[in-house]
Parts: sequence; structure tokens; C-alpha cells
Amino acid sequence: MSNDSFVHLHVHTEYSMLDGAARHTDLFNKVAQLEQPAVAMTDHGNLFGAFDFWKKGKAAGVKPIIGMEGYYAPQGRFERGPFDFGAPMVEDASQDSAGRGRFNYTHMTVWAENNEGMHNLFRLSSLASIEGYYYHPRFDEELLSKYGKGIIATTGCPSGEVNRWLQAGNYKKALATAAKMQEILGKENYFVELMDHGIGIERQTRLDLLKIAKELRIPLVATNDLHYVDAADAAMHEVLLCVGTGATMDDPKRFKFDAEDFYVKSAREMRELWSELPEACDNTLLIAERCDVSFTEGQNLMPKFPVPAGETEQTFLTNEVKAGLEFRFGGKVPKEYQERAAYELGVIGQMGFPGYFLVVADLCRHAREVGIRVGPGRGSAAGAVIAWALRITELDPIKHGLMFERFLNPDRISMPDIDIDFDERRRSEMIRYATTKYGESHVAQIITYGTIKAKAAV
Repeated sequence: MSNDSFVHLHVHTEYSMLDGAARHTDLFNKVAQLEQPAVAMTDHGNLFGAFDFWKKGKAAGVKPIIGMEGYYAPQGRFERGPFDFGAPMVEDASQDSAGRGRFNYTHMTVWAENNEGMHNLFRLSSLASIEGYYYHPRFDEELLSKYGKGIIATTGCPSGEVNRWLQAGNYKKALATAAKMQEILGKENYFVELMDHGIGIERQTRLDLLKIAKELRIPLVATNDLHYVDAADAAMHEVLLCVGTGATMDDPKRFKFDAEDFYVKSAREMRELWSELPEACDNTLLIAERCDVSFTEGQNLMPKFPVPAGETEQTFLTNEVKAGLEFRFGGKVPKEYQERAAYELGVIGQMGFPGYFLVVADLCRHAREVGIRVGPGRGSAAGAVIAWALRITELDPIKHGLMFERFLNPDRISMPDIDIDFDERRRSEMIRYATTKYGESHVAQIITYGTIKAKAAV
């Protein structure tokens, strides 16, 4: 990587909902156009876009760096209350109404150096949501110490803990915080992050940040807090912030950025900005060289169902379907249903999905046993005779002319998707049952991503 180049390491993509406006495709196109070798994603408190970001980066020929702007709780992730940094020395619009330096969290920029680091970031992010959520998902010193291997981090933006102590005029605490982070992560894995968007709060603490870097021998890294791709997107981003905060553009007190510099700047722009500290730009290339992660695609991640000795998942499923059809018809099963079930079982076995059906049937069986209401079935799964036989659904697909191929097509490999409606009031019991039976490490709650398209934007 050329020393004339630069890598953007602080980037909020479309997965920083109602704040980041850098769409992955547009971002990689811009970075490739500027001939920058790599770019990072550091969305607010989440890694939702990691796989999509990695895949699109590889396709664009630009190295994708997986990271996050995490929310760090100096008071500990279980504490539900603000941390008091003392009276601020510099003005900051994000202070609380009392005008003191009380904050529920601070910011920390983190990147995955390798796959171990990426998996640790996933754990940090998940536990921050599960255990530390207070306004935002927060991790703390304990989690960082436990899952810090393979992670590179910085002092963060002006909302970072080191910066907060400096804003409060407490250099000693800022220095101690930086030293602690350096010790947790390792000397070579902690950087002093420098920003300059022409904002006073960034420049007022810079000399002290440089002093800390010198005193602790912490390398510098220059970042631009990207929230959109092109300079012309600043107005659009302002509207997006209004949507996120429920304000209007004519509200003088609305939340807004104090500059229009939050776009993908060229290497030349960044190096001119930091001409007195060229090493801060050089280190973006060093970090980019060090960060190298990969995802494994095409793995068989279908659940395994515990079957009796001498049985396979396929034979056990076949017997369960046979028994289920006999239950539905009170004994004698029509030939049409037998043939349809045999065809479906063949497709499911060929695609490697028998364990999935056994797990779903087990969940529905347990719900009925403990009196939790289960919906009759919706979506394409209602087209499967075996789902009806296993009492996953209550609709006879042959009677209603429903096609199995809408659910699973042997010519178009795709994962099965069965929508089950449990009584919402007892949903937590079903989650507990699944976790207890199949193990905490084998059960996860998933998320859906909201996007703003034309209709929603209007």
C-alpha cells in the first residue's frame, strides 16, 4: 500500500439506522474510484452489516475491514445510570440538561484484526445488547478484557472516554484510562484517534491527546467520521437526522452536525489536513494491512435432532410423518397423501433438512403439551403435507390445492422457512424451552433490518 494513499476507518453505513447514510454499494464504488485499498465499517453498537459489507467489498476489489463504534460503559454494563466526568471545560451540545459531564456511555472505535477478533466483536456486540442495554447496547472493561483478543481499538471520537476526561479538564484520568486500555488490548493494538471536521471540541483536546500519545508511546491514527459518501449528500443526511429525532428542518434547536465534512475524502484531502502528522495517515494503511477477516460460506448449519439409537434423522422423520398421517386420518391413509409425503421426504432428505423439521415439530409439540396456543400455519410451509402430518400446521395442503414447491424446490436450493405463531404472552417460555433443550450456544434470536425506500422516505 502506497504512503500516498489513505484508508477510512471510521464509517457509519446504512446499518447505523437513521444516522449513517453510506450505502455499501455506493461506498465501495467511491472508495474504488478514489483508488483507496480498503475501507472499514464502524456502525453504532452493531455488526449487522458485517457479512454484506465483507461480500460487497470482495466483489468490488476493496479490502473490507469489519469494525464497530461501540458504546463503552465506564460505570459497568449492569449500572443503569450516567457516569459523571465532572464539570466540562469545553462546550458540548450532547451534555445533559444540567450542563455537567454526565453520560450513560462513551464511544470506542474497534476493528477485527483476524477471525478470532471478529468473533469476539460479535460476542461483545451481543452481550452489550443482552446484558448492558441502557439507551444503547453497552460493553464494559470486564467484557473487553474477556473478548479483547484479536481486536484493535482507539481512544475514539470526542465522545470517547479519554476525550470526556480531557473535556472535563482531568488529564490525569484521561492518561490513566488510555494506559488501562493499552494494557487490556496490548501496546500494538491501541491507537490515539485524531479527527478534524473543523469543530471546536475536536481541536480543543488535540494537544492533550498528542501529549498522552507521546507519554504512553501510543501510535496515532487519523479518521474522518463518515456518515455519507459524497459531500453533496450532507443536506440529505440532515433530513435523515430529522427523521431519526422527530424534528423538522426549520427547528433551530434540532440535532445536527456542526460541519459538512462527513464524507469519503480523498487521500490527498486527508493528507493535506494532517500534513503536520503524516504518521497518523500512514497508520491507517498499517491497520488496513493488519486487518484480514473471512466468512465461510456454504456450511451445513442445520440443527441436529437427538434421535433414538439405530435411527437416523431421516428414518426417524419418516416414521414420525407416517404416524402423523395415521393420526390425521384415523388409521387408513389415502394413497395420494402417502405418495405426496414420500416425495416431500425425498426432497427434504436430499437437501439435508430432516433435523430442521424434527426441531420445529418438537417446539410445536411442547407448546401444545404445556397449553401454549400455536397458530394454524401461514406462509409457504402450509403447502407441505409433512408439516401437516407433524402438526406444525393445521391446513390440509392437498384439500386446499397448496403446492409443496412454493416451500421447497429441489431445483432451487434455499433454506426452509417455517413461520410459527406462538401465544405472545408465553413466548418467553418457548425461548426458554429451546435454550434448555438444545443448549444456549445453539439458540439465537434474529433481527429484521429496517430500510428507508422511496415510499417510506416520502
